[in-house]
Amino acid sequence: MQVSRLTAQHSYSDIPSPCVPLSSASWNFLVVDSDESAGHDLAQRLQRHRHQARAVTTGGAALREHAGAEVVLLNLDLPDLDGLEVCRTIATTCNTPLLAITEHGSELDCVLGLQAGADDYLVKPYGFRELLARVEAVMRRARPAPAPRPSARLGPLTIDQATRVVRLHGRTVALTRKEFDLLHLLASSPGEVVPRYHILQRIWHDTDISRSRTIDTHVNSLRRKLGSTEWITAVRGVGFRLVQA
Repeated sequence: MQVSRLTAQHSYSDIPSPCVPLSSASWNFLVVDSDESAGHDLAQRLQRHRHQARAVTTGGAALREHAGAEVVLLNLDLPDLDGLEVCRTIATTCNTPLLAITEHGSELDCVLGLQAGADDYLVKPYGFRELLARVEAVMRRARPAPAPRPSARLGPLTIDQATRVVRLHGRTVALTRKEFDLLHLLASSPGEVVPRYHILQRIWHDTDISRSRTIDTHVNSLRRKLGSTEWITAVRGVGFRLVQA
């Protein structure tokens, strides 16, 4: 495996790579590293890239807290428990994606980590962009995106994904690209509340909830074009849902 050059303070490289774009998705990370400083630094860098992240330093803490994470970054060199056993326990008790991290890069070490249940394996030092790219690949395998519905119907409202045409009572409703994407997202789960943060991530590829006023603007525009405020209802502090007017 080709790895980046180790810096003085970090186990990952800070050298930028213009060829690998950062993911627009956002995940909740649990960083497990016996080096408290390194784990804290990695968690902070993940947070600066719009992820949630917290760091722990022991295998016991990892076993207690992994259930609340969407991704576990597990350094196998732990002070209290065998890292492979921690990896194996997490893998057998839940479906949380896990990347094993170690300073040992032999083929045997890699095989043992994967056999213990790791979804991927990284050797220190590694590039931060490589880490994010591997996480993104693991998340695609663990949670594949559902196939888009070719069309959705709610009473007199029809949304055709293939042609991006919306009809209400047989009449075409002219929508902007973002308006269509928002309406189609709400229609994918009619009657269910779609959270604001999910709308921001899926439609605007953003996770800054303070910028969610743009959702309100598009919702108001959709209501106007659909001829009723009852099509899209707001659940205060949560999000929006599509219901038949």
